Amino acid sequence: MSAMTGWWSRRSVAGKVELYTRWTFHLFVPIELFAFGGIPLSRSADSPLSTAGAVGLCLWVLVHALLCGFLASRSLDHTTGVRPRPVRLATGVAAATATGNLAVVVLWTTGALPDASVNASVIVGTAVFTVGTLALCVDGVRRMLYVALGAGLVTALPVVLLGHGLLPGAATVVAVAVGGCGTAGACGFSSWLLGVVQELERSRDLKARLAVAEERLRFGRDLHDVMGRNLSVIALKSELAVQLTRRGRPEGVDQMVEVQRIAQESQREVREVVRGYREADLRVELEGARGVLDAAGIDCAVDAPAVELPSGVQSALGWVVRETTTNVLRHGDPRRCAIALRRTADGVLLTVENDGAAVRDGAAAPGRTGSGLAGLRERLGAVGGTLEAGFVDPHSFRVTARVPLAVPEQTGTRQERETVA
Repeated sequence: MSAMTGWWSRRSVAGKVELYTRWTFHLFVPIELFAFGGIPLSRSADSPLSTAGAVGLCLWVLVHALLCGFLASRSLDHTTGVRPRPVRLATGVAAATATGNLAVVVLWTTGALPDASVNASVIVGTAVFTVGTLALCVDGVRRMLYVALGAGLVTALPVVLLGHGLLPGAATVVAVAVGGCGTAGACGFSSWLLGVVQELERSRDLKARLAVAEERLRFGRDLHDVMGRNLSVIALKSELAVQLTRRGRPEGVDQMVEVQRIAQESQREVREVVRGYREADLRVELEGARGVLDAAGIDCAVDAPAVELPSGVQSALGWVVRETTTNVLRHGDPRRCAIALRRTADGVLLTVENDGAAVRDGAAAPGRTGSGLAGLRERLGAVGGTLEAGFVDPHSFRVTARVPLAVPEQTGTRQERETVA
């Protein structure tokens, strides 16, 4: 079942809205063909319209429907930012519609197409669908209104000038204007909605990238604060030790001892930065997660009663909240996220669960996690904790962290010690 519906479930909200909008406009082609192209064929037996005339009108409606479908596709490409605005194509479709309808009116006048009701339905129908398609290419309700009124006047002008009377001309203007306004409103709203959803999707991706960039900047600032000051002192004391040694002064040894002490202190501080620098505060991370997810339109429920926890446990769980929040923003299509903190008999249990997750060609299948979750497992392993991550159902992902209250004194991992060394 998942293989049959995966083409839909694997898409984001923006992708689903785009697919729905595109296929809606693709369906306009058969709708126009059967609604207006079928009228000449169905009426040919009961009216003076010949079979050749009926087939000709049907072919004109078919060509027009295909042109409008192609223009709608290009206009949606502009809405999604793939292509520029199709101004030339829109102008060509408008000119083709005006020319085709003029030919219908001329043939109507000469008697080649004698059925007035059939001719009127064809020219009004093609004009209305043209207005709806052109509405995808313009911005603003006022411009859409101008397109509908202009199409009504252009369509009715040949009817009046070729001697069919003012009343049919006025009826044509009203029919095209009213039908065009309704079609333009529906099409314009669909295009606007697609643009809004695309912008929200880009904003969410931007927030995720900003969160990662902020984390990198914070890491860089901490390393600069730790190493910049200490390396300056080491350089100064080393230079002083060299000068004292050249003069045969015993104080040079004391300076080198001080350099050794500062180097060891720097090594310890860098290890703390690599391991979980500046002790992430769990409460701050929980409030930050709530604010970021709410700003992204994700309903975030935080159930975390106030409990006294050792600093090492708070730091480790703060990192879990920070990393899982970033993952929620960057992966899947979540609408809600639940964060719960519970104190057990011998430790603390933190769960982060969100919906909108999907298996993408096995890349996010349970048991196959990215480097972010692998880093969390390493951090929690350093304090004797464990991390479990996986799907609880086809569209919900849960991360569970367990940390004992008795945090080991030596919290640096072997990899961190090797890296620093």
